[in-house]
Amino acid sequence: MHSPALDNEPHPAESSAHPTSGRSSKITRAATIALVVVLVAELMDILDQSVVLTALPAIQASTGAGPAAVQWLTAGYSLTVALGLITGGRLGDIYGRRKVLLIGTAVFTLASLLCGLATGLEVLIAARVLQGVGVAVMIPQVLATMHVTFDGENRSRAFGLYGAVLSMGSVLGPVLGGLLTEADLFGLSWRPIFLINVPVGLAVIILGRRFIIESTAAKADRLDLTGMLLSAMAMVLIVFPLTEGHTHHWPLWCFAMLACGLLVLGVFLRQQQRRKEDAPLVVLSLFKDKAFAGGLSAQLMLGLLCGLFFMTWTLYLQRGLGMSPVLAASAFMLLAVGELAGAMVATKTAGRFGRRLPQAGAVIALASMAVYGLQISSGQADLTLLVMTVPVMLLGFGLGMVGGPIADLTLAKVPHASAGSASGLFNTAMHLGIAFGTALTALVFFAATGGSAASVVNRDAFTGVLWWVGGALAVMWAVMFFLPEETNSQAD
Repeated sequence: MHSPALDNEPHPAESSAHPTSGRSSKITRAATIALVVVLVAELMDILDQSVVLTALPAIQASTGAGPAAVQWLTAGYSLTVALGLITGGRLGDIYGRRKVLLIGTAVFTLASLLCGLATGLEVLIAARVLQGVGVAVMIPQVLATMHVTFDGENRSRAFGLYGAVLSMGSVLGPVLGGLLTEADLFGLSWRPIFLINVPVGLAVIILGRRFIIESTAAKADRLDLTGMLLSAMAMVLIVFPLTEGHTHHWPLWCFAMLACGLLVLGVFLRQQQRRKEDAPLVVLSLFKDKAFAGGLSAQLMLGLLCGLFFMTWTLYLQRGLGMSPVLAASAFMLLAVGELAGAMVATKTAGRFGRRLPQAGAVIALASMAVYGLQISSGQADLTLLVMTVPVMLLGFGLGMVGGPIADLTLAKVPHASAGSASGLFNTAMHLGIAFGTALTALVFFAATGGSAASVVNRDAFTGVLWWVGGALAVMWAVMFFLPEETNSQAD
């Protein structure tokens, strides 16, 4: 059997797709371009989650906005993405993954243009929320399209590249935001961080329409509107207080919202169970596969440690060590180089080691984190970029070995008809993890510093953060035992 994407033959519905089960099938030029297109779409999302962070001071200066208003530039985006991912995944199953991806990309591209042209903070925040809508529709189609297009070694290689994009984007966002803002292209200050998405988004739309082959779930003929409403309510009630709690010093209403969110989530799961034979929004039978449940747990931990580590590391480098923003960006580049190398290992091995590869990555990252922590706690107030190069690059190397294989092994046995739903859940786990990590930042870093900019205070606080990050890595390593020992293709 041959993959339709590998042969470049269109098919009207998922039921007619038969990805190759051969381990050495050659990927055609058309399939390669399609893969690049969906990975670029993923990269736009990853970059836009963090690219705005280093530009916030310039945005605040030009708009005169206060800190609370400026925070909504990130909170509005991440909240909208989180609440729409599950629905976005099911939309692709029903109406076609290529069609929905292109619609989401078009919305994201238009919103990016509006961000770049915005004259006031209110318009900018609204445009960021619209960006989040586009991403929530667009991103679940990436993994779903890869899952139904490739199989065997081809799929493992594709997911390895996905892991590379995931790793690179998360650390390059702040660097790109800083460089574009500092360059002040055409006197536009921070605006190019959004405007750069316009030509890239147009390229994704044009090439995606030409090279991505349409696929749908044959039996998913309608959208569960009740489930969509309940899932969105649950995500808002959970993610919003986790994002805003620190800003408001964790008032009672934050905990009340979290409790309500968990209650609504329970109602949603009960409603989905009743609709299990009637096109539910979430296919709960997916969780009967321990690999899928374990993979979502590992993805949740990965998101948590990213949300906790990257923000606090930035503050440690600049406040704790007195690095300039450019030098701190260089540290991120070291991490990115390491992540790229680790992701390339995952791509080259093409799933041959199963769960052992991401588990080895978690162990390498944990050991590197321990070495880095010893460097910091040994009283090296003058810790230089050169001295920290080895542990930072090894940390990136370990993390780079994790992202792609987790996605591959988690989705390996998912039926193609449920690819969109599974992809939406997988991406939601990451965003929930980031939200939990952000909330932990307030408890384990900001509470320890008490708002002080003193070097020793920030160094000590960051040392405490590393214990939590190490714990998240250990839990992630443990839950990966639920993943299969080897990658098995699924062509149903």
